[in-house]
Order: sequence, then structure tokens, then C-alpha cells
Amino acid sequence: MNKTTTKSTVLLKHHLKALKLPTVHDECERIARRCAADNADHLAFLLQLCELELIERERRAAARRLKAARFPTTKTLEEFDFDARASLNKPLVLELLKGDYLERRENILLVGPSGTGKTHLATAMGMAACAQGRKVWFVRVTELLTLLLEARDERQLLRYRQQLAKLDLLILDELGYVPASKAGAELLFDVIATAYERYSLLVTTNLPFEHWTEVLGSERLTGAALDRLTHRCHILETTGESYRLKDAKRRRQRTG
Repeated sequence: MNKTTTKSTVLLKHHLKALKLPTVHDECERIARRCAADNADHLAFLLQLCELELIERERRAAARRLKAARFPTTKTLEEFDFDARASLNKPLVLELLKGDYLERRENILLVGPSGTGKTHLATAMGMAACAQGRKVWFVRVTELLTLLLEARDERQLLRYRQQLAKLDLLILDELGYVPASKAGAELLFDVIATAYERYSLLVTTNLPFEHWTEVLGSERLTGAALDRLTHRCHILETTGESYRLKDAKRRRQRTG
């Protein structure tokens, strides 16, 4: 390598840093050697570099979306035991996984007893949405209410609303496990009402709809929330014995 080539390489890498093309920066010399060996022209060289940059850029963006979604664990549909949940509408689950419901701003309600795979399904659907380039946030209802109440006390509710408005999918996990205070119920309704036809909600709950007043308190508030959630909505029901209970029984049998 002569001095002119060295100077050109240094300048090129400086410009690539300034242009924020890290993959092109890291790979340009390797791809140049490969193209020279293959007798490829300049456009083929440039094409290969651009493809690498785009692939790496999408990989980093996907990783950022997954991190921002704050999933509690990694779950996929391949790991879900559909045989143990015969009542679950598997064709609908597979259709929803494609993500078209997000374009239509439709909601999903996952209803069933504790331990029947609702959170697993919600996580798998949320991760699929992230892979499709969607902005997702996974949050337990109790945690969301705590955050909203703190934001209200600190006069930051507008900021939260603005953040939520940027989402494509908000996953509200475990609605019904803890009754909300009057203020918390009103804030939760505000989230549901604000999301209506703006972005999709996916809610997991162990409560049948007729018992939602146990969480939201007011029948009026419950009716208004359900009216918005169930309009243009897909309802999936999981039944059967809890996975956790089954595991506990197996462990007792092995140690018994």
C-alpha cells in the first residue's frame, strides 16, 4: 500500500464516520479486496457495502425496539403448547401474528385463568410486532397505574400521553389481579380512551367481562372502557389447568 492509498483510506474512514456509516467504515477494505479478486466493478462494490449497512442498521433498530418494549422474558409461538389449550383459536392466533390488525388499529383481549399462557401469547405477539418494525411497550397494569399516578403528582401526565401516542401496540398485562383505586381506574380509562382507534391495545386478564367492575369500580367507567376495547377487537380465550400448577405437581411426583 503506497502513501497515496494510505492517505485516501484515512480520509475515507474519516468521512464515513462523519456520515455515520459504521458498517461501511468497518467493511470497506474487506469488500474492496473481495471485489478486486472477483473482478467486480465499482457499482457492485458499492451495492455490497450498502446492503451490509442496511442489514446491520435494521439489526440494531430491531434490538432497540425489543429493549424499549421491556418484555419480561423472551417467548415465541413455537414454544407455546397449543395441544394443552384446545379451546384456543389457533388459526386466529397465527393470523394475528402477521400484524395486519395493527394497521387497522384493532385490539386483542386474552381472557382466561391464571397460568394458561396469556402472557406467553402476549409476549410472542409483541415480539412479532417488534420484528415487523412496530413500536411496542409491554407493561403490567399495576406498574402502569403506579407510573401514571406518579406522573399525575409530578404534573407529567402530558409527557406520558405523548410517549404512548408514539406506540403501535401497548400490551397491558394482568388486568384484574389487583383492584385499582378510583384515581387509578380513571387514569387507566384515560389510557384506553386515548388509544381508541389511534393505536392497538393487547390486554391480558383473568376476569370475565362481567367482573371488570372489581378492578375499575364504577359500572359506568367499566362499560365505557369495554365499549372502546371490544369495538374492532379480537377475543382469545385460554382455558385449562395452570402450567405452573402442572409443573408443581410433576415436581412433587418426582420427589415423592
